[in-house]
Amino acid sequence: MTGNRNIVINGLLKLHILACLVFIFAPIIGSFVFSLNSDRFPSLPLGHFSLQWYRLILEDPFVWAGFFNTVFVGAIVAVIATTLGFGGAYTDFRYNFIGKNAYLALALLPPTIPVVIMGLAMLAFLSRISLSGGTFSVIIAHGVMCSPFAMAIIRLRLSQMDPDLEAASWNLGGNEWATLRHVIMPFTKPAIFAALFITMAVSFDEFAVAWFVSGLHETLPVKILGFLQGQVSPRINAIGSLAFLSSITLIVFAQMLMRNPSTGPVEK
Repeated sequence: MTGNRNIVINGLLKLHILACLVFIFAPIIGSFVFSLNSDRFPSLPLGHFSLQWYRLILEDPFVWAGFFNTVFVGAIVAVIATTLGFGGAYTDFRYNFIGKNAYLALALLPPTIPVVIMGLAMLAFLSRISLSGGTFSVIIAHGVMCSPFAMAIIRLRLSQMDPDLEAASWNLGGNEWATLRHVIMPFTKPAIFAALFITMAVSFDEFAVAWFVSGLHETLPVKILGFLQGQVSPRINAIGSLAFLSSITLIVFAQMLMRNPSTGPVEK
């Protein structure tokens, strides 16, 4: 009886997971299917297979401008956020000090703030220092939002490290900087690269805060929002499909690094 009950429970759990996946990915699959449909409006039955909507977006200079701006912002944000995240994670791993819990709470706070409030706050702050309405303002805002993701990933990796490795390095004559370079950095390298991919993906997809602070330097998600407000165009499905593939590729790379964290030998 117990074995049959476990089989039923496992079957229901798998069915529940499958239903959740269908619920999440059905709109994305639908968008991808309609992006290959010759008809202008997403309706059934489908028309014939066509790549015309992809051809139109590839010929649109505004889409290319948004894409290059998104990649540029995402790459710089990934480097900045991962650097800040590594510093925050290593501070948590290496030091004990008064107010450490408050420090961690503040460092990990930005993703918990509603994006509309974050966008308004960033707009007000950047306007006061005359930095709103530019690419640099999007980089600052996304850097604040993405740093906690990098910090969380690198903290997870550091939690798997034996603290005695640092002491062993010091006993062998290495100072703090040498230990950081030859022990800490090699051990956390998979998490660092995973953080780069994840933070770039987060920046690539984010549009609410970018909409508040970007001005005329719109990222691709903001341009998609503009298309939605102006007209119903099948180009939105094509742009959305390419954006999704770009983001999911970065996330898959990050997951591969986190699941197979080959650290290699510690450098001498």
